[in-house]
Parts: sequence; C-alpha cells; structure tokens
Amino acid sequence: MGFLESIFGIIGDLTWGWALIPFLVIFGVFLTIATGWVQFRYFKRMFRVLKGDNQSDDPNTISAREALFVSVGGRVGGGNIAGVAVAITLGGPGAVFWMWMIALVGMATSLVECTLAQVFKRRQDDGSYRGGPARMIMHGLGQDYKWLAVLYAICLIAAFGIGFPAFQGNTVAGAAENSFGLSRYITGAILTVGTGFIVFGGIQRIAKASDIIVPVMALGYIAMALIVIVMNIGEIPGIIAMIVKNAVGIEEAVSGGMGAAIAQGLRRGLFSNEAGLGSAPNVAAAADVKHPISQGITQSFSVFIDTILICSCTAFVILMSDAYQPGADIDGVVLTQNALVSHLGNWTQYFLTFAVLLFAFSSIIYNYYLGENALSFMTPSPSALLIFKFVLMAIVFLGAVAPGATSVFFFSDPMMGVLALVNLLALMMLFPILRRVLRDFDDQLKAGVARPEFKPENFPDLDIDHSAWKG
Repeated sequence: MGFLESIFGIIGDLTWGWALIPFLVIFGVFLTIATGWVQFRYFKRMFRVLKGDNQSDDPNTISAREALFVSVGGRVGGGNIAGVAVAITLGGPGAVFWMWMIALVGMATSLVECTLAQVFKRRQDDGSYRGGPARMIMHGLGQDYKWLAVLYAICLIAAFGIGFPAFQGNTVAGAAENSFGLSRYITGAILTVGTGFIVFGGIQRIAKASDIIVPVMALGYIAMALIVIVMNIGEIPGIIAMIVKNAVGIEEAVSGGMGAAIAQGLRRGLFSNEAGLGSAPNVAAAADVKHPISQGITQSFSVFIDTILICSCTAFVILMSDAYQPGADIDGVVLTQNALVSHLGNWTQYFLTFAVLLFAFSSIIYNYYLGENALSFMTPSPSALLIFKFVLMAIVFLGAVAPGATSVFFFSDPMMGVLALVNLLALMMLFPILRRVLRDFDDQLKAGVARPEFKPENFPDLDIDHSAWKG
C-alpha cells in the first residue's frame, strides 16, 4: 500500500503540483480570447435556461435546465463552504478576487468542453443521449486515439465514480454526528438508500431529483448569506476594497502576501467549479438541445453560479464576521459555521449541516452518473452497470460509517489530475471544430434566428450521430 501511495503521490505532484493549475489558467485565457470573449457576449442568454419553456419533448431525455441543475449539484459542494474558508485563511481576502478571475476564464473553458461533448454525443436505444470527453476523443479524434479515451474513462471512474462518493458520505455523516449526535450508521443507511433510489432510476430520475434539490440548497444558502449581507450592508464597500487590495499586493493579510492569495484563489476556484476537468461535459451531453453552443452557454452559467454567486456568499459571510482570523489553524467548515453563528445565532449551525447534507447528496448522484457514463463507454454490459450501482452504494455507506475509510481512496486527486490533462489535450486538438460550430451559431443569430439549430449535414467531415439531432 505504501508503494502505491508513493506512486500516486508522484502523479499528483506532476499534475496538481507543477503543471495543471498554470495550464488551466493559461488555456482558459486563450479560449476566452480565441472565442471572442464568448462568455461575456452571451451572458444575458445564459439566464434563458431558467425559464420553463426549454423542457424536452422526449420523456427519455433531459432538458437544458435539468442538465444545468445536475452539473451545479455536482460542482457545488464542500469547496463552496469549506474550500472558500480555507482559501481565505491561507491566502487572505485577496484569494476571493482570484477565485472570481479563474471563474470568469473558466466559464469559457466550460463552454468549449461542453459544446464539443454535445457535438459528438450518441443517441442510445432507449432514446437518451450519452457523451463526454471519452466519446468526444473517440469520435472527434478517431480510432487512433481510442487508448486516450479509455485512459480518460478509467480515471473518471476511479476519481468521480469511486473515490469522491466516499468523501461525500464521510462529510455528511461527520456533520450529522457533530451537530445532531446522529450515529454514523443511521446517516450512512439513509444516505445509501436515498442514493440507491435515485441511481436506479437512471439519468431521468437523477435530473428530476437535481431539479428539486439544487434550487432548494442553492437558493436557501444564498438567501441566508443575503440576510447577513443586508444586516452588514455598510461594510460591503470596505470588504470589497480589502479583497482587491490584498489581491494585488497593496495590503498583506497573511504570510506570502499576493503570492499566497493567487495560489489559494486559483487552486480553490478550480477545485470548486471544475472547469476544464471534463466532468460536467458528461452531463451536458445528455441534454436535448437545438444547438451544441446552447448547452455550452448553459454550462458556462453553471460555473458562474458555483463561484461568482455561492462561493462569494461564503466569502462575504466569513469576512464580515469576528470568527475570521488571518492565518489561523481552523477547519474550513468550522470557520464558516462560526461565522454564521456570529451573525445570526446558534441555530445556523444546524442549517449549515442541512446544507452540507444536500450539497453532498447532490454531488454523490452526480459523481455516480459520471462513473456510469464512463463505464458505459468501456462496456455496454447491463450487468456491469448493475454491479457498479451496488458498489457505489457500498462505498457511500463505507465512507459514512468509517471516518478513516476515505484514506483508502488516496488515488482520487491524482486520477483527477490525469483526466484533466487528457481533457485539455483533447480540447486543444478539437478547438478548430469548436470554432466552426461557434461560427455556425453566431451566423444564425446574425441572420435573425432566435433559437439556432444544429444541422449535422453542414459538417459532413465530422463523425456526428445524425439521429441525435433529429430536429
């Protein structure tokens, strides 16, 4: 075991430690410029997905809005509560500014990866769609790169399908035990049964559950933060000024100054919104939309919700409280909890526990779908998918009842680093195709078409499943 840990430790150092974060930042900036600042050009259009008129007519598929909420449910989690607190503690208030910056360029990255996943999606026998980086590599780059697609699928199953559900189960059980004194076995059993009910219903049930859970958890958490902000409205200009000054080195809140702010802000921001990791495209490809760019715009909005809205809420609550002490050694969740208590009273610690439960549960079902989608690429066997469902339930229960069990899944972060590099490499190679698809969307809008439609026959050189774009 020690040998394996050292091997995966080296992989983690070679990805997250050295190359990946600068690569993600530079690549995001490149995509922003090369696409003509697409995330800003179509910012107003992002809000259309929240309307009720974009539902799919096919009961076997999911709508753009449902895909949005599934991906938001996956992106929003511990990083928005604990991760932001850690970033502020170690990097100072300036870390928040750099989280905002990486989210703005990450919106372009997410749009590109999710658009390409839509272009190369495949219609299944039951009428649903499957896609994502593995299929994007296979059909976009060709059979010669099948090995790269398989490598991506393996890493996706290891990180998101197996490792992270254990951590999420552990987070929920720990929060329930600390706040309510609830046995980990009881929490684990409830979480496992709930997970089983959702995952055995397929992507449609996952989407329907997320369509309910995500708005409740996101709007509830934002509403709580807005109450705190309104109560301390006079402090907002000073807080924003402090964030900016610390970010650019005018003021120093922690050791390391501007460097610490940049490092913590970029790292926590990327971990939170997942732009460029290739996870969200797996869900984005399942949506029934008229044009690939439409779902790309929707998933760009998902990054905005995750970081600009929800992470900012956590940051303001912390920075306006007496609980924040720069450089203090304190658990991230505890800092956020203490900040809420200082503003609104002890009852908020129970609210936060409930929020963590919803965040973690939505992440579990999202992670399951990523693992299932990757497994379906590697084998069409129904029995393999059935076994995976039961394995996931067992992992969730194990993670919940055994506090130290999550240490077994030490391979998750290194595997996520590998799949991110594979995804980014594929995006670079497929970017010319993205430009063509984006130009098609832009041209239709300029011609007065309110809702552009994708016609595969206009791209005869691409391996596109025409049945997935039946019109």
